[in-house]
Amino acid sequence: MSTRQKQLEAFGRLLDIMDDLREKCPWDKKQTMQSLRHLTIEETYELGDAILDNDLVEVKKELGDLMLHLVFYAKIGSETNDFDIADVCNEICEKLIHRHPHIYSDTVVADEEEVKQNWEKLKLKEGRSSVLEGVPKSLPAVVKASRIQEKVRAVGFDWEQPEQVWEKVQEELDELQVEVRAGDQDKMEAEFGDVLFSMINYARFLKINPEDALERTNKKFIKRFQYLESKAGELGKPLMDMTLEEMDVFWEEAKRLPKK
Repeated sequence: MSTRQKQLEAFGRLLDIMDDLREKCPWDKKQTMQSLRHLTIEETYELGDAILDNDLVEVKKELGDLMLHLVFYAKIGSETNDFDIADVCNEICEKLIHRHPHIYSDTVVADEEEVKQNWEKLKLKEGRSSVLEGVPKSLPAVVKASRIQEKVRAVGFDWEQPEQVWEKVQEELDELQVEVRAGDQDKMEAEFGDVLFSMINYARFLKINPEDALERTNKKFIKRFQYLESKAGELGKPLMDMTLEEMDVFWEEAKRLPKK
């Protein structure tokens, strides 16, 4: 691995290149924080895909793409004299020091859970009126539900045992079925949301990341369906002309394929 000096030199090289691009490249010169935003989100998801695939070569590449965006935002901030990359780094350093008194002060913690609790308490002392203020509004719903549940747990608002959460899941499923039988679309949607929220809560108690679990299932479904498509292609028969029973034969074959 590189020495700290080599790491700093590499980061300095990136900053120099960013200066060049912002000055000389027509595309880079035109970019704003607003124009970069959707690209940054895309890069973040690409990094997430690489992590889920455990493709470390790709993780390295995607980290570079994301780091470029971070440097880009800091460069734009420096042009308006609002902040630069040093301000960004120093601010996160100060936050980390403040939020880790068990490392940088004389606070003693028993375990990871107490670290999380102290983190949320410190944020409230910093002026936030709610522990939920830090949950981004634009997060995908599954991720947002997970973050909400983690944050309220940190201040003691939580179930005690997984069995209690599973009972809640079953209760919500029963309530959903009541509304399904009644045929009220709005109430069905509300109860379905409650089922999802309670399942995400249950996943947390099982130490399962629901976003990762669902994406794993997505990938598995895609692999099996594409196998089905390929087999239909070999037969020269469009899927829409196949019966469900015919498709199910290939689906069961796909389920027996070795996992990669």
